[in-house]
Amino acid sequence: MFDFLKRGRLIKRGLASRKKRRRRLHSGLMRNLESSSYVKVFIFALFAGGLAFLVFSGQQPEPTKNYVIALLVLATAITQLWINQPKSFEQNSRILLVFSVIFVQLAVTKLLLVVCNSGGYRFLRPEMGGLITPYAFAPLVLSVLLGRQHGLYAAFFVSLWSSMLFGPIDAPLLITSLISGFTAVSLTLQVRRRSKLIRAGFYVGLAIWLLSLTFGLIGPINWFYPTANDWAMLGVQSALAIGNGIVTATLVGGALPILENLFQITTDISWLEASDLNHPLLRRMTIEAPGTYHHSLVVANLAEAAAEAIGANATLCRVCSYFHDVGKLVKPEYFTENMAFARNPHDDLAPTMSALIIIAHVKEGVDLALKHRLNQRIIDIIQEHHGTSLVRYFYQRALQQHEDALAGGKIMRLREDDVPKVHEASFRYSGPKPQTKESAIVSLADTVESASRSLVKPTPQKIETLVNELIEERISDRQLDECDLTLGELKTIADRFRFTLLSMLHSRIAYPKPSGKTTTILRDEDVRPDVMVATQKPETAPPISAA
Repeated sequence: MFDFLKRGRLIKRGLASRKKRRRRLHSGLMRNLESSSYVKVFIFALFAGGLAFLVFSGQQPEPTKNYVIALLVLATAITQLWINQPKSFEQNSRILLVFSVIFVQLAVTKLLLVVCNSGGYRFLRPEMGGLITPYAFAPLVLSVLLGRQHGLYAAFFVSLWSSMLFGPIDAPLLITSLISGFTAVSLTLQVRRRSKLIRAGFYVGLAIWLLSLTFGLIGPINWFYPTANDWAMLGVQSALAIGNGIVTATLVGGALPILENLFQITTDISWLEASDLNHPLLRRMTIEAPGTYHHSLVVANLAEAAAEAIGANATLCRVCSYFHDVGKLVKPEYFTENMAFARNPHDDLAPTMSALIIIAHVKEGVDLALKHRLNQRIIDIIQEHHGTSLVRYFYQRALQQHEDALAGGKIMRLREDDVPKVHEASFRYSGPKPQTKESAIVSLADTVESASRSLVKPTPQKIETLVNELIEERISDRQLDECDLTLGELKTIADRFRFTLLSMLHSRIAYPKPSGKTTTILRDEDVRPDVMVATQKPETAPPISAA
């Protein structure tokens, strides 16, 4: 409250701006809940209570024995998650997601089997329970949201729990659930469109149909006297089995957006939808900062190719590259790619002020991203894509001015202390450094693309040298210390950058200009390749890589 009053007084005196930058809210309570051991224990206890309800509900022999087995399977599941997926085990939201989805499938399976076995519905007979059970629900959901390892995890353990919901372990149900789950996971390794979910559902339904034929859930079928079969009933049972997978996949497609919002997860489907270039910020960029817009498109191509080469999320890299420099919309004319030919606005500014404007585009980008409610990963990469690197051009300019001031001070007999010192920290971005592979790839692609514009006559050797030097500079400046890129992956990234840049900066044949009535035939030795020449800039303009 006192800060608010103090700020009001400063605004009245003209010493503060009315504009207040948006900031991301970091709740200490949410961070504690996310990693609290007590919350983990509560989630596991809640799931154990749900298992007890499912096992003891209804009439079945030896429910206590089945519940003890179910608890032992739960202990195994917790241990497996802790060993094989430590990152997910550390996040309580991920644990809640995994076990909630598994419990939903178990509850629906129990409900359907109880209804079918009750005999109260003429259409739902006991033998149809195994045909309409949603075997692939949890594997599909977790495979798309968290990856195939989580999908296989769900397929295995949900099958074990499902097989013991009615007393003795149901072997056909166990095998059908396992194979259906594995089929669903194998067909959803990379889901970029929702239609792929429906395709996976169809094949899951086909697997259920084949297994149901094998275990006698469809039929009876008289293979020797086909005319004796009830083909209408067989058709209905077959439709239920195949439709089971399709309906399950459709429900998963509808549930994904809700789960993504609840648990702050973005799938490849959502990233692909976010790559629409008609976003208001990108449309503003095409008009107000066309140079930055073109730069962002090239960075997106570089980052996507490098991410695919090392197995990172290529779609995420492409989308985040579109928005990584969106903060330049606030003062686009101060960045080289958007400068007019006549005047360089940095000529009238001190190096420290120029550096402040350049550095501020990161904070302005976060502000715009929060205003337009962009994805959290986009905001992270906007903030991290420069890390704590140095705005070298203006830093060196400030050092030169400092040396000139010292030389002039000696003539005027000034003390060295009277000349302001240049602090390197004033010319560094505030960070943080890239925290993920995707963030580091976008950061490197941004640097490489900016520097490649200064190449007058790009050749394979020049491009390779430039890329290697820039990556080595980032490593020596310790900008890649906090991401998990290996040296082998950095070499692969450099190779992809070199290949992509070489494809974009290739030279073209200089076509002869048409003359009046005569056509001049040029010999091969007279035709020289036309090379890409950097766009003319004001003589005092900083290099493109300065930003």
